[in-house]
This record gives sequence, structure tokens and C-alpha cells, in this order.
Amino acid sequence: MRKIGVHRTVVAMAALGTLVATSAACGGVRHSDAGGAGAAGRTAARDARTRIPGIGDRLQHRIPADSRQVVAVYGDGRDSPDSTVVLYTKHGPTWDRTRSWPAHNGKQGWTADHHEGDRRSPVGVFTLTDAGGVLPDPGARLPYTRDASFAAPRWWAASHWHDFDYVIAIDYNRVKGTAPNDPTRPEGDAKGGSIWLHMDHGSGTSACVSLSRAAMEYLLRTLDPDRHPVVVMGDRADLEA
Repeated sequence: MRKIGVHRTVVAMAALGTLVATSAACGGVRHSDAGGAGAAGRTAARDARTRIPGIGDRLQHRIPADSRQVVAVYGDGRDSPDSTVVLYTKHGPTWDRTRSWPAHNGKQGWTADHHEGDRRSPVGVFTLTDAGGVLPDPGARLPYTRDASFAAPRWWAASHWHDFDYVIAIDYNRVKGTAPNDPTRPEGDAKGGSIWLHMDHGSGTSACVSLSRAAMEYLLRTLDPDRHPVVVMGDRADLEA
């Protein structure tokens, strides 16, 4: 009986050795390496999350150090009106993807040198400090100005009439701390202005970024002045540069 027990033990050990060797050969992690490889993978993942994905050093460094909310607008292409908006929230040193939505930008795409009437959205990093619209405040954390004067002109196509029911001002050529429809343009009229996040009508805009009503309501209720929200926006190539 003792010989049988020894034989079984030898067979089991041989089988275990074969299993370990096979696991390593098939790309598995050998036990002696598992701790190091796992730790390295976790470190790489953590380091990657300390940056906003798809944003190169040029714009990454322009995100204020105290900002803990970033609305990233990833344009499909330099001349495309289609984009994707992703909200990132910072927890400790890492940025977590919170929500995302399809969106539209300027009809002609993007530019690093926006001018009035070019129908391109400006590339860059801009703070988000003020909101408003035609509709009552849905519970916005940003200061919200309700005013009927936000309404789109009725000579516009009916599909555009609700564009400005909710808006969030993008702080491009405007005075922070004022209603989004304040006409003041510190850099002059030629540089354009009144560039907002607003409700979508299904196609490109004059220069703004447009999203669904549900997305706008979510952003209005989520963007928090105490977290110093900013928008990072542009076509993917410019964003990564």
C-alpha cells in the first residue's frame, strides 16, 4: 500500500509540472514571474489614467491643475461635423471615463484660428463657468440664466428652434461670470464668440458643440464649479498633436 501511495504522488507531481510548463508555453504567467508582471501591468494602467486619453502634451498641459472635470470633444476629422463627447472625472490622480455621447461640431469642422463665420469650431482648452437657456433651470450647478432671448429666431428652420433650450457657455472670447448670451467679446468681433454646448438638431453647427437633450441635462446637473470644469475640444489629429 505504501508503494502505491508513493507512485500516485510521483504521478501527481509530474502532472503538475506538465501543467505549469504548458501554461507558460501558451502565454500564461509562470508563478515565479506573476507578481512582477501583474504589478507592472497595474502600474501602466494607473499611469495611463493620469492623462485624458487621446490628448497630447500640448493640450494636456493646458488643463488647469485644479480641474477635476473634463468634457472632451473628439472630432472625427478636421473637416467633419461629427464628434463624440466624453465626460471624465478625476479621482485622486486618475481620470475616469464617466459618460459619453454622440455630438456635432462646426459644419466645416475645426480650426486653431477661429474667426466669425468660418463655421469651424475652435480647437483648444476652455473653462466652463456659466449656463442658461430658454427652459427653466433643470438643477444646474453652474450659474444658470433663464431668458426667452436665448430662443433661436423663428426664421431659422424649425429643426433648430430648440437648439438653445439649454446652453453651457464655452469660455472662448467671452467674459466669465456673465450670462452665456452676453455679447461682450474681449478679443473683438472678428474672433467670433457665443460658442456653446447646446442641444442638437441632427447636423453640424455654426461653431458650437451640440448634444442630445438628455446629455445636456446630465452635464448641467453634473458640472460643478468647485471641480473647475473645462472642455478640451478639437479633431482627433489636433488633439493628439
